[in-house]
Amino acid sequence: MSAVFEKPNLLQRAAPMLQGFDGPLAFAVFLLATAGMLTMYSSGFDHGTRFADHGRNMLIAGAVMFVVAQVPPQRLMLLAIPLYTVGVALLIAVAVFGITKKGAKRWINVGVVIQPSEIMKIAMPLMLAWWFQKREGQLRPLDFVVGVAILALPVGLIMKQPDLGTSLLVMAAGLSVIFFAGLSWKLIVPPVLLAGVGIGFLVIFGDSLCAEGVRWGILHDYQQQRVCTLLDPTRDPLGKGFHIIQGMIAIGSGGLFGKGFMQGTQTHLEFIPERTTDFIFAAFGEEFGLLGGILLILAFLFLILRGLAIALEATTLFARLLAGAMTMIFFTYTFVNMGMVSGILPVVGVPLPFISYGGTAMVTLGMALGILMSISKARRLGQT
Repeated sequence: MSAVFEKPNLLQRAAPMLQGFDGPLAFAVFLLATAGMLTMYSSGFDHGTRFADHGRNMLIAGAVMFVVAQVPPQRLMLLAIPLYTVGVALLIAVAVFGITKKGAKRWINVGVVIQPSEIMKIAMPLMLAWWFQKREGQLRPLDFVVGVAILALPVGLIMKQPDLGTSLLVMAAGLSVIFFAGLSWKLIVPPVLLAGVGIGFLVIFGDSLCAEGVRWGILHDYQQQRVCTLLDPTRDPLGKGFHIIQGMIAIGSGGLFGKGFMQGTQTHLEFIPERTTDFIFAAFGEEFGLLGGILLILAFLFLILRGLAIALEATTLFARLLAGAMTMIFFTYTFVNMGMVSGILPVVGVPLPFISYGGTAMVTLGMALGILMSISKARRLGQT
């Protein structure tokens, strides 16, 4: 007696790969991707092929997310040391014989021109999560010192390029792992208070510190100018302060409900600099107003809270630390971008996730989402 077996169709073959995907996280990404495509069409329809390229970048990021989501967290842990080692080696190579553009040495040619600092956004939290996983149950103060050293090496190399924006993102991802690993509040509060005092001092004595001829040894000249411009954009309204002033004008002119889709005058008359990249939130605020801005922030908040929930429910310390760090990457991107466009933070090159144009950043975000999906998938499949 012969048995007849039906050949599985494409959907049946794909079902195991789709099983366990986190629905709420995917929904948050869908909302933000839709907002990104709408905003890019409005701000970039007359800007070459930006809209089409943005869609292509999203598809690439989606493919990266899908592939990474198939890798179990325990296999991701095996990548920690190799990826971190390669990333640091490339950063050292950049410092020695990297490519300089616009006064910054951030790129290297390895057959193709790459920016190694982008690797560290993922490699850093992977490495630190691996480090603390290996010491689970026997953590000592020295382990946190080693963790800080692991973080400080690549951050220092990135700041030297100089690249303040990327160094802040890498630092935030690394510090979040150290914090979630159980760093004592006694060690957290003093630096926070010191930073608060420093900011207050800067605000009070800003005029003297930003006077002509005064130089701060701890920052590059262009970084000092960004801080001084933040304190008083009218110091150079047609130069250094132009970005902040025009961003605030665009957001303010949007009012409560905005001027309407594709009706932003500041955007389409090209008063907003970098309107498809770093300052796209200003274009969004002008056309969709305060209400649209609040809805966008709520969408990001939903994604961040879902990421933290995945971290909380993860089955291993490595997965919890890694998921927390990936979530903090999204928080840092969003907070820094919206803050600089709104005039409450210095202008640094940090895009708004899913909204701003940028291929490298989109792929990095796709990897971060894939890691979150992988951790959520491992927990769900483990429960079933």
